Amino acid sequence: MLPDGEIRRRLGQKVRQLRLRQNFTQVSLAEQAQVSLTTLKKIEKGDISYFDSLMRVLRVLGELDVFSPLIKEEEMSPNEYFEFLEARKKKLRKRASGNHMTNPQPDTEEESEW
Repeated sequence: MLPDGEIRRRLGQKVRQLRLRQNFTQVSLAEQAQVSLTTLKKIEKGDISYFDSLMRVLRVLGELDVFSPLIKEEEMSPNEYFEFLEARKKKLRKRASGNHMTNPQPDTEEESEW
């Protein structure tokens, strides 16, 4: 497993390679990503302090989907889905419990409002 510093360094190198491959200057990429030029230079050196800034840069470079596996919702297997449905069926009320007291009929006859 790579240490954190090495991961940041490699991310910075990758950002720089992507920027150059797409023919962005540091100034134009920083402007489009709405980060300072200093921040972009730091990112490319591997000094990634703010995840927000990295996301903005990756979005402009069209590489934000690298995070997709991390934010993707897990799909249920058919067995898990069946178990989920069965658990929901058990929780649904099928009928009244019968503990509800009905209103006793009053001794005097009252006219209905209906």
